[in-house]
Amino acid sequence: MIQRSLAEIAAMIKHEDELSSIKDVSVRGVTIDSRNIEAGNLFIPFKGENVDGHRFVEDAINRGAAAALWQKDVPNPPVHLPILIVEDTLIALQELARNYRQQLTIKVLGITGSNGKTTTKDMAASLLGQKYQVQKTEGNFNNHIGLPLTILRLRAETEIAILEMGMSSRGEIEFLSKLAQPDAVIITNIGESHLLDLGSREAIADAKLEIILGLQNEGLIVYHGDEPLLQERLDSYDGTGKLRTFGRSAQNDLYPVEITQTSAGNTFTTNRSSISFHLPVLGTHNVLNALSSMLAAEFFGVPYEKMNEGFASLKLTNMRMELVEGADGINIINDAYNASPTSMKAAIDLISNLEGYERKILVLGDMLELGPLEEKYHYQIGATLDENQIDYVFTYGKLGAFMAEGAKKVLGENRVFSFDDKESISNKIKQLVQPNSTLVLIKASRGMKLEEVVSHLQKK
Repeated sequence: MIQRSLAEIAAMIKHEDELSSIKDVSVRGVTIDSRNIEAGNLFIPFKGENVDGHRFVEDAINRGAAAALWQKDVPNPPVHLPILIVEDTLIALQELARNYRQQLTIKVLGITGSNGKTTTKDMAASLLGQKYQVQKTEGNFNNHIGLPLTILRLRAETEIAILEMGMSSRGEIEFLSKLAQPDAVIITNIGESHLLDLGSREAIADAKLEIILGLQNEGLIVYHGDEPLLQERLDSYDGTGKLRTFGRSAQNDLYPVEITQTSAGNTFTTNRSSISFHLPVLGTHNVLNALSSMLAAEFFGVPYEKMNEGFASLKLTNMRMELVEGADGINIINDAYNASPTSMKAAIDLISNLEGYERKILVLGDMLELGPLEEKYHYQIGATLDENQIDYVFTYGKLGAFMAEGAKKVLGENRVFSFDDKESISNKIKQLVQPNSTLVLIKASRGMKLEEVVSHLQKK
């Protein structure tokens, strides 16, 4: 993490006060949360709509922070404390991260896409970790606040940083990419997430492609070659980046030749190697995420022969295709972190095709941020289910009710249930369980918090 004197910090940002008396104060790390102060931190308060972090500056310093920033338009700065007065604390955070990035001798892999960003980040970290000291975005620190904080947490010994970049509107990924200055980028796919903000998949593609605007000279651009919206736009690319594609079709630089799916993950071969790779992650769609990570790892010099070792040590961020055990021998796939029509269909395909279970149950909640066609998207998910592969469907939320209506057209009234209470879902499922032979998929957008159903199902 960043370790600098306050004088060095002051040289990296624009500030307005004289600091001769505090210039030798040593700063170690940055935080924006006064509840998580570590000794030596620089505390950066934000002036929010409901809570003003400046109220906690003195307390933060009393609990170990070495210094703090203070926004100019906030009255009564505590001049007796080691503070730097800045025009805007958020801009100061971003300036500090930008300058720290430029001082580091690291390589950066940037990742964006509608689905699979975090899973791909985790895979790339495992593959690159076979050769390098790696750090990656923690949790969902992938926006205009989280990414600067992630950069400022990079250690001096880190050789490659893997940075996830999210967005909700145009210009955000461009800002993040120019801040991170990646040497390689991955665009996982173009889905329907953010249709509410951007209006069309074409606009989403344009927004995701902003990641190449900060790419270093002769860097790498990895993208889903089966996605026409990306292919059309990159056909006219005239930059210095090297284009590499992954996908299911043989037109791509890297594609799977054979995939075998089991409850333990996927085994696959590719057109580029005779090696049989084992990916301990559920869902054949995750093979595509693995392929994108493999292209990035190859660019940074990781041989294909070492990649199985990387996959073997893979640890995914929680609630992403996470197989957990419930009470009474229920097998649960917890994929409750996020959802879009694309990822929802992929998860349903997974549970439909897994063998060895006598009863398969879907628990599906609202997919958010889909715009004016949201009801149609939800209905279509239910209406396209296979009655021979899925035994019961439970939905949660107002939009989930449209999924239930679609599912009833296929499965009938007696196999589809719509709830607005999570505990009731769990209680009903427990009545339908066949011990040691039931598989339950839990999936919805993050705001629905369907992991609470997982917790209920794990209780006897």
